[in-house]
Amino acid sequence: MAQTCNATCSSACTDPTATSCRSAAPATTDAGDVPRGPIALPSHPYFLVPGRAAAPLLYSDTPISFWGGINSHTGQVIDVTHPLRGKRLEGSVLAIPRGRGSCSGSLVLLELVIKGVAPAALLLEEPDQILALGAIVAEAIFGLRVPVAVLGERFATLPRTGDVEIDDNRLVIKSGGGGSSPRRIVIPLGQPTDGVKLSPADEAMLAGSHGEGVAQAMAINKAIAALYGAESFIDITQVHLDGVFYTGPAALLFVQHFEKIGARVAVPTTLNAVSVDLRHWRALGIDTTLGEEGTKLADAYISMGGDAASMTCAPYLLPSAPGVGEQVAWGESNAVLFCNSILGARTQKYPDLLDLCIALTGRAPLAGAHIEANRAPTLALRVTPAVRDVDDQLLWPLVGYHLGKSAGTRVPIVYGLDGRSPRTSDLKAFAAAFGTTSSSPMFHIEGVTPEAPVGRFPPPSDTREITVDDLRDAWRTLNTGADGPTPISVVALGNPHFALDEFEQLAELVKGRKGTARVTITAGRAIVEQAKDAGYLAPLDDFGVEIVYDMCWCMAPHAGESRMVTAEDKFLVTSSGKYAHYGPGILGRPVLLANLAACVDAAVSGTIDVRPPAWLGGAEVEVAQ
Repeated sequence: MAQTCNATCSSACTDPTATSCRSAAPATTDAGDVPRGPIALPSHPYFLVPGRAAAPLLYSDTPISFWGGINSHTGQVIDVTHPLRGKRLEGSVLAIPRGRGSCSGSLVLLELVIKGVAPAALLLEEPDQILALGAIVAEAIFGLRVPVAVLGERFATLPRTGDVEIDDNRLVIKSGGGGSSPRRIVIPLGQPTDGVKLSPADEAMLAGSHGEGVAQAMAINKAIAALYGAESFIDITQVHLDGVFYTGPAALLFVQHFEKIGARVAVPTTLNAVSVDLRHWRALGIDTTLGEEGTKLADAYISMGGDAASMTCAPYLLPSAPGVGEQVAWGESNAVLFCNSILGARTQKYPDLLDLCIALTGRAPLAGAHIEANRAPTLALRVTPAVRDVDDQLLWPLVGYHLGKSAGTRVPIVYGLDGRSPRTSDLKAFAAAFGTTSSSPMFHIEGVTPEAPVGRFPPPSDTREITVDDLRDAWRTLNTGADGPTPISVVALGNPHFALDEFEQLAELVKGRKGTARVTITAGRAIVEQAKDAGYLAPLDDFGVEIVYDMCWCMAPHAGESRMVTAEDKFLVTSSGKYAHYGPGILGRPVLLANLAACVDAAVSGTIDVRPPAWLGGAEVEVAQ
């Protein structure tokens, strides 16, 4: 779709994919001030979703995951690591570089719009199809509009405060006053383009030959394909639906809309972890509204053909996992990263809502990680010898977390770990932690992941080191709110869902011991059955481990709203870098990070010494408060 525009194109250029409308922007930073290096930014601002708005500016130079970072009921920022923590988005024009992390940002934005607590508009530095999709669906299905604009290089000229007005073709920001000189910035905004070519079969779907539901899904599919810069669609072999958990009325209204008009999936479709353990949510003390609405949501997806036996945030652990080169459409950030990076299959990081549209049509935009050239690394990080030789499970989530901050939207490669033999659970932890801080759909680890055999990719020009200091910083970020010996009442395992090798490790660690803290694992039913057949569950039962099915720790209610985390539980410990990042905002409690052996020790003693492991500097390191 990219074309070369002429040298006289105006600042309101309507082709944001034109090759001369992009240039190398200065180095930018994400949370933690990790430099991301030069990236290609549009030089001509344009709408992703046109519209009008007027409201005060709410600015941050740090990306945020709308899911896990923003309360979907109130619009308040709950990510404890984010500079906007505690701010409410309602009544503001939110300016951020882009989203990051979860594929569910689209669903959360839709929820905010339906509830009337969304920002009046979004101003982005880089295109973000996940957030744009939430706005597209809000208008297409519910008739509600939130404009989304990409400013590219002009994002750097934004003031930190001011009043914003957006009309059909420009953005005006007024700032200053009260002791500083008034300032008025005018930025022309181009319109989104559509160069997507439809096959005869696509045209037929769009025209309604397969029913109203498929026609509406294809229209949404086509709208987002244009934003991806896709020229056409491809057939896909399977879909993993992410947004099957209850974030509020919008999640249910969206799926019921398609269910009521008779839509059904066109390809095999697995389901993400849902909101509650469908069989035992009452015993867990889950709120009746959440339990009933979450069950309705799951039932609606199943009624349209979703696999009722799947319900996992780790579909790569299922027998249906795709092979190298297979074209699929997966949602759920850790699943997308594992799919592309570890399995070698091909998918975009598909947003919630779009994943259902693709499942209903069997067609996905030919863009991004579906294309071979887009899977090559453009950033390299080489671990130092001191990092390479670390023998600790924490190595994997910490390297993944730091790598994600460094990568941003780019595809990175890690050098120096080719002598390692990581377990499935190690790679799962790496991908999940990477996904919390990055917007990229994949990564490579030379000598470990299938598309990066040793020597295939020479180091890109942007090559850096990963040092022990970098990982110490990551550890400090993920261990907030405690220092020294700390009482632990809950051990949270299985985010993403527990793998079979983790069940095996845990069974060994707990043999002959008794827990004092509650240990709760969230896991998919298929893997639990495998663990049972292998004899791993008996030692866990003796220790007092509880297994929760269908849902994931990321869906656990706020502390005090269920038996999973009560009002009396003050500190949790987890082996998941992802949950150490998101958990504090979700639960309202500190969630501390430790390896699996240390988690078991904490469960036995009821305490954990919140100090980094010796290889990170031990007790000399001060923990963030």
